[in-house]
Amino acid sequence: MKQETKTPFDPTELLRHMTHRPGIYRMLDSAGRVIYVGKARDLRRRVSSYFRGRAHDAKTIAMLRAVAGIEVTVTRTEAEALMLEYNLIKRHKPRFNVVLRDDKSYPYIRIGTDHEFPRLSFYRGTRRTKGRLFGPYPSAASVRETLNQLQKLFQVRQCEDSYFANRSRPCLQHQIDRCTAPCVGLIGKEEYRRDIDHAMLFLKGDSDAVTERLVERMEDAASHLRYERAAQYRDQLAQLKHIQSSQLMARTKGDFDVVGLAAEGSVHCVAVMFFRGGRSLGSRNHFPRHTKNVAEGEIIRAFLLQYYGGREAPKEILVSRSVPEAEQMAGMLGERAGRAVAIKWRLRGDRARWVEIALTNARHGAELKSRSTATVGAQLAAVAHLLDLDTVPSRLECFDISHTGGESTVASCVVFGIEGPLKSDYRRYNIDNVTAGDDYAALRQALSRRYARVKAGEAPLPDVVFIDGGRGQLSQASSVLQELELENVRVVGVAKGEGRRPGRERLYLPERNLPLKVRADSPALHLIQKIRDEAHRFAIAGHRAQRQKRRNVSPLESIAGLGPKRRRELLRQFGGLQAVARAGIDDLARVKGISRRLATSIYERFHSDQA
Repeated sequence: MKQETKTPFDPTELLRHMTHRPGIYRMLDSAGRVIYVGKARDLRRRVSSYFRGRAHDAKTIAMLRAVAGIEVTVTRTEAEALMLEYNLIKRHKPRFNVVLRDDKSYPYIRIGTDHEFPRLSFYRGTRRTKGRLFGPYPSAASVRETLNQLQKLFQVRQCEDSYFANRSRPCLQHQIDRCTAPCVGLIGKEEYRRDIDHAMLFLKGDSDAVTERLVERMEDAASHLRYERAAQYRDQLAQLKHIQSSQLMARTKGDFDVVGLAAEGSVHCVAVMFFRGGRSLGSRNHFPRHTKNVAEGEIIRAFLLQYYGGREAPKEILVSRSVPEAEQMAGMLGERAGRAVAIKWRLRGDRARWVEIALTNARHGAELKSRSTATVGAQLAAVAHLLDLDTVPSRLECFDISHTGGESTVASCVVFGIEGPLKSDYRRYNIDNVTAGDDYAALRQALSRRYARVKAGEAPLPDVVFIDGGRGQLSQASSVLQELELENVRVVGVAKGEGRRPGRERLYLPERNLPLKVRADSPALHLIQKIRDEAHRFAIAGHRAQRQKRRNVSPLESIAGLGPKRRRELLRQFGGLQAVARAGIDDLARVKGISRRLATSIYERFHSDQA
């Protein structure tokens, strides 16, 4: 199998136009996977610090080597960025973040429901448990801190049931005003249940009722001249306000999406922010493809229709501008979801502020995309100059072959345009009926299948076709295109240079006897490296999937006459595949449903390759 090479990520343009506002940033690898999520008070300053050439630890160096792109989400405050960072780490489980394996490892707060005086407790384990779980929390320390706050605010018990059942007098927790002592009857069930209900409201983020309750208690204590107790409630209210200010992201109620649309030149960006159960799950930018001079109302209408047409819409969709046919579209989405769906754009309060944040993200995304598109345009112009093309190419295709010792050979075809990678046009070809390890024959088959469809008008004709390889691969590609009578297609072989190091590639052209060497800092070479590496990645991913699929298939499945029922019985009788492979014909024939003829076939399947 071919070794992977990677062009270093150049963040110059991205950083030049990045905002100074707070938010989170996501490091992406060449496959588009999130490999790191970080929080920043100043996004440009924080992200720039990775690329200033200063010394980094081993983890950061390894991460930077894997980075192929960066995405950001702008927030209002650093506290919001912190909450969003946690949610995204939980969602994506980036390999360069500290991430627990699954939800069983995250700590929760549990409120028991199997006791007349429920307790608050730290919980870690499966979510299939009696009681109400609140969380997950990012760390055990944060759970204990919250439990401590709850104990001060509501004085609900946290002791074990066995300890509770054997008390004859109040414990120390009651004496320091952290428990109302239900164990000895100093508080009734109804009043204790009220405290539990308020604790649950607090944990769900609805702290208005909690605030009212504390105010009532403070005023009642003051009216009875219990000024020390009133001061304690006052301090608790101040603590509650402090907690609320650090959990802004969690105080938003309901399930809704926020959609913002912004444009930079001809580039339109639709930013979608997701809120479920009052928690932000992050944001994502979309760049609809469209013709020139399309009204923004039509762009957002088409986006909502196509985006939510294939998925369940939330109860509310908040948009940054009016949407044509919004009422009809909301009715259609509501019918699909089985409940009412509203599309709103005249908003006030918190929801108006979230729309403004979505618009900020959309403007930032559109600006970055516009700059990136301009960079790709300059690279395409450089490719035209390098290859002596009459016009700037608008469609590039690149092929690569991947296999391991000839096993599971897969060919890839990736496509780039003025927008960058056109992933919907990517194709893979599983190669059959060629000699194992014959890259030339595999390439010829893939090219023939691809460009037979192009000739039939099922796909557009590219301006340039790149082949990962040297003179031999170039000859195969030129031969296929000539046989299909496809003219005006420039074919280029991209061979790895000395030591397979990026920047030392050699380009093979049909009319040149010697390879063309390009300067390592050439914009054209950077684009060629990018499309070549993408073809390599796409081929390797397909090859690994095919190889794994084949290795997951039991050798018993290829035996004629041995169906699922007989296979199960065979494995049950012998206790596993290895015992079946060691068994003789007579032993196999004793299994119910296995004839001697079938037993012979099974035996030969495992012993035909042995001398």
